[in-house]
Amino acid sequence: MPKYISAIVAVFLLIIGFASTIQAATPRSTWVENEIYQYNHPFASQLPQELATKMQKMAASPFAFYRGTAHIFYRDMQTFPNSGFVNSSTSAIWLEGDMHMQNLGGMRDSNSNNVFDTTDFDEGYLGPYVWDLRRMAVSILLAAKENGISSSDAQDIVRNFLDAYLNKMSDFKGTNDELSYRLESSNTNGVVKDLIQEAAGNSRSSLLNKYTMLNSSNRVFQTTSQLQPVSSSTYSDIAGGMSSYIASIPSSKRYSNSYYTLKDIRLKLGSGTGSLGKYRYYLLIEGPSSATDDDRILEMKQQGTSAVAIAAPGLLPSSVYNNHEGARVTIATKAMLSNTDPLLGYTTVSSIPFMLHEKSPYQVDFDYTLLTTKSKFMDAMSYAGKVVAKNHAISDKDYDTGIVPYSVDKEVTDITSGNKTVFKDEIVNFALDYATQVEYDYTSFVNAYNSGVTLY
Repeated sequence: MPKYISAIVAVFLLIIGFASTIQAATPRSTWVENEIYQYNHPFASQLPQELATKMQKMAASPFAFYRGTAHIFYRDMQTFPNSGFVNSSTSAIWLEGDMHMQNLGGMRDSNSNNVFDTTDFDEGYLGPYVWDLRRMAVSILLAAKENGISSSDAQDIVRNFLDAYLNKMSDFKGTNDELSYRLESSNTNGVVKDLIQEAAGNSRSSLLNKYTMLNSSNRVFQTTSQLQPVSSSTYSDIAGGMSSYIASIPSSKRYSNSYYTLKDIRLKLGSGTGSLGKYRYYLLIEGPSSATDDDRILEMKQQGTSAVAIAAPGLLPSSVYNNHEGARVTIATKAMLSNTDPLLGYTTVSSIPFMLHEKSPYQVDFDYTLLTTKSKFMDAMSYAGKVVAKNHAISDKDYDTGIVPYSVDKEVTDITSGNKTVFKDEIVNFALDYATQVEYDYTSFVNAYNSGVTLY
């Protein structure tokens, strides 16, 4: 086709609300090896054993590889065709940034509601709303294939996820319903309801028994292969960072200083996939009383630049988060969750930015391997669509007009209205192609990993 004709076709497709998001999948072994090395190498000097664990985890399946390589996804988003359903007011909204099934879970919010929601905002940043939908859609296809679901059924599941997203956005338009919306055991069923009830049934004593022990009359952490003692200098540095952490918590949510009294610290190994290689500590603090049965565990995670910023550098002005990546994650969490953890905050230790939050007894990660039938998958992903819609809707002008000045639920509803089938086709076609790309990249990675190529 002559160039001028293809250009006319492209313009026509944009006019009718459809832009091709297809970019043919292709093997690119050397490029993949280099991307993985460049992203992970900065952490090789601090926790090489964690990076070894990361590579081992990523080798398990295409889905596991996808979890650990958000940076590759956003490298691709730099060059992939734009969506025909994004305009200026939907091109810079709050994104979770690493939207996949295992960043969802059952939890208890600060108002004691047991809910199904998003559990990780490490990559939170601004970008086009479709990036969260694309990333989730690809994860659905990869997980469905791993679970033995057919390709046609998997595409139906993605469409169901997108329907739930669009319908919930439409429900939110012109109302403030998103501000109080939550998924609880009363308005869910199946695997998601079970997950909420499992989280609700947990207890603080079981969490403390899992990670700590009583040493005479004092509670301390256990030492295990995944809970390692820290040096006296590291202990001192973290203790020194507690005051700025406390100061980062709004005064309305801040407890008395005695609440944050530091009792013990461990380096936590082996958690997550994408974040492996970065420092993660568990901090045991006093909690509301001097009794040992109400101690709290803080998770303290090293933060870097959001992977989304690879594709949209500078879209979230650093002034919004004082150029502190821990503050960025804290703000993103507050923007997209209701009734956020009162222990959420940030600090700097040895020039490294950290985000801190409670290691909650009442959080259970979503297990996609339970979705063994199409109906179970359809059901669960409809709730996922509602969660992503809620994330986007409450983080718009309802949260901070200085960051997102629009009503995202209105804008998304208006731009997709009348073209929902085309919109869903666009996302599904992207996801089909990109899932194939992930499988190519996974094969490239596994071959390099098995051949002893240096990947970090």
